[in-house]
Amino acid sequence: MLQFPSTDGTKFARLQRMGTAELKGLLGGPADIAANWIADAARHGVIEAQIRLGRMLLDGTGVPQDQKQALGWFMTAARRHDPDAMNMVGRCLENGWGVAADPAEAARWYAEAAARHHAWAQYNLGHLYLDGIGVAQDAARAVALYRAAADQGHARAMNLLGRCCEHGWGTPISASDAAAWYKRSAEGGYFRGQYNYATILAESGQIDAAIPWFEAAARTGTEPVAKAARRWLARLPSAT
Repeated sequence: MLQFPSTDGTKFARLQRMGTAELKGLLGGPADIAANWIADAARHGVIEAQIRLGRMLLDGTGVPQDQKQALGWFMTAARRHDPDAMNMVGRCLENGWGVAADPAEAARWYAEAAARHHAWAQYNLGHLYLDGIGVAQDAARAVALYRAAADQGHARAMNLLGRCCEHGWGTPISASDAAAWYKRSAEGGYFRGQYNYATILAESGQIDAAIPWFEAAARTGTEPVAKAARRWLARLPSAT
């Protein structure tokens, strides 16, 4: 288990004297510099620090990786009804990070956070309902969750809404609605939304409009998406 220096209260007293902006700057600063401060604040019950420490432990950023201990910190904050922590507990349970995978329990934690309007939890829970993992499959419920996240500006949820509209998953097929959601996702900076929107534009003959979105997806997408975008660019007549 990761060990941190013992706390004599002096460091936390300094944290207490900090203004909100200064405290957020410290807790959100470089992990290797802030690790001991974050750990101290986490032990003293600062929820933001507990979540940050959990993320650091999960990834091994600034501290040795320890996914089990990460889950413990997420759980500590989640039991105090923090929706971000609840979502992270769900992520750990869904993916088996520091614990045996349990998608049904993950769904329960996502639902707790989603009920508190946490966009990522709504998006994550939507996936479970769409695929019927840990819950009874319910595409319409998935669409409602994606929409709730999209209404908060979640670009990935917008892309999934586009796919649902395109394929008729939990909602009637609507090419125009699919295009509108892909466009919003693309404008929100999500590479899959950029690729999907560009594809719709290209297939409808709007080549000049499609090219910038394919270029954006090629720059920022995962290798499979970037490769597919580059293939489109190579064969489009207006591409240079």
